[in-house]
Amino acid sequence: MVRDFTTESLSHDPVHGYIPFVSPSGLPAGEVSEQQIIDHPWVQRLRQIHQLQTAWWVFPSAEHMRFQHVMGAMHLASRAIDEWYESLVASCQNVPSRAYVESLLRMAALLHDVGHGPFGHFFDDHHLAQFGVTHEDIGGVIIEQELGDLLRRVRRNPSGQLGPLEEIEPKQVAWLIRRPTGADASSPSDGQPALFDVDEGQPDWLRKLRSLFSGIYTVDNMDFVLRDAYMSGYSQRAFDISRLMHYSFFTESGLTIHARGLPTLINFIETRANLFRTIYFHRTVRAIDLSLEDLFAETMQHLFPGNPLEHLDDYRQLTEWSFLIDVGRWAAGKNSDVGDLGTRWADLFARNMNWKMACERTLQFHAGKSERTTIFSEPGLVEKRVRDNLPAELRTIPLRIDVARHYHRPSGRLPTGGQNFLLDPTVGTPKELHDDELFQSLPVSVSIFRVYSKDHAHDGPLNAALNQVFGEVEDSKTNM
Repeated sequence: MVRDFTTESLSHDPVHGYIPFVSPSGLPAGEVSEQQIIDHPWVQRLRQIHQLQTAWWVFPSAEHMRFQHVMGAMHLASRAIDEWYESLVASCQNVPSRAYVESLLRMAALLHDVGHGPFGHFFDDHHLAQFGVTHEDIGGVIIEQELGDLLRRVRRNPSGQLGPLEEIEPKQVAWLIRRPTGADASSPSDGQPALFDVDEGQPDWLRKLRSLFSGIYTVDNMDFVLRDAYMSGYSQRAFDISRLMHYSFFTESGLTIHARGLPTLINFIETRANLFRTIYFHRTVRAIDLSLEDLFAETMQHLFPGNPLEHLDDYRQLTEWSFLIDVGRWAAGKNSDVGDLGTRWADLFARNMNWKMACERTLQFHAGKSERTTIFSEPGLVEKRVRDNLPAELRTIPLRIDVARHYHRPSGRLPTGGQNFLLDPTVGTPKELHDDELFQSLPVSVSIFRVYSKDHAHDGPLNAALNQVFGEVEDSKTNM
């Protein structure tokens, strides 16, 4: 195909270089360009929501927004199809044209975060959870109801044009971005529990493509690992994405990695885990989260008390910028209902956090050992034991127990419904990626267990008490 530069524009990105997309110039009447989706208020809204939740308060250069991330994910969707389309056709029947598959994936990648609220996943946990919805549910509604008519009229991407009878189906885009859900929870992606689901009657080729959004390595997490590492100063080249894509392909089983690419996949998993430990779960980041948690529910009652699905127009206006500007005015205002809340927000803006880390321990859980079988899955029980081991005069001091969990790798069947496979040429047939000898160097999961108090006055006794609790647990295991 000869590239049509009259309809192509470029966005320069520090991580991926030039990101091409289709602009409106020269398109036939009635056709919608990729740029029109990119420029839509729902997508532009992501310029006002930080990619790193609250970590940007700790890492000064990590000010990037979800908008840059979704543009990068869209670009990686094209790179994946460059490498994997032929194998998808060889492993499935009735696969649409390459242009259709690429456009479908590009739009899903661009829109996978469109339902996020202020502070990203924190908003899911501390506001959306009460309504039984997630940002993915909201994103699916936005894709189908707000953007559906536009998506159906997207006819091309920088690499090709859809066939005469092909039309992007918004329901397929919405299905791709939703994390699998169902009956069996095991290990999460993104630090959150993921569950199995049924295929909802989707064609085989589409079910295979879902691994690009909810497998072990996806266009989402490959971009955010590269981007977050670069923008935070952690690493300029966090992992070898070219090698990871080169050794990946589709088989009848699903997205498969050749054994030669497995060391690169393990490096990716290790790098992602290190980002969680050093950036996302940094002790001060978690202290900010705890302080934010103390303010959030009461604040939302004044800013947006309802279910976003019932107030989509208002939700589109709710961003971190609008949120922080509104609460920033409260301290100087005359409204007594929010004046005290505003003062507490002013303290947070000045990084006067309510909580200081007194001590921490890192727990690793390997194959056959589950956190759910220990007391460390119950922070309330650990807090009680810590208090019991404190001097009597300290047992009622304010404390917060924070457990930051990250799942490095699968243990047993993948939570994504068996979407990632390994091809060992000595065996000849793909096998599902699960807990085997090649992953033994990595724990299944890690929990960073921290005790926070109001100041550092009692760090010594708290540290001793936590040591005592850990010692009691170890002794109980020895005597079993």
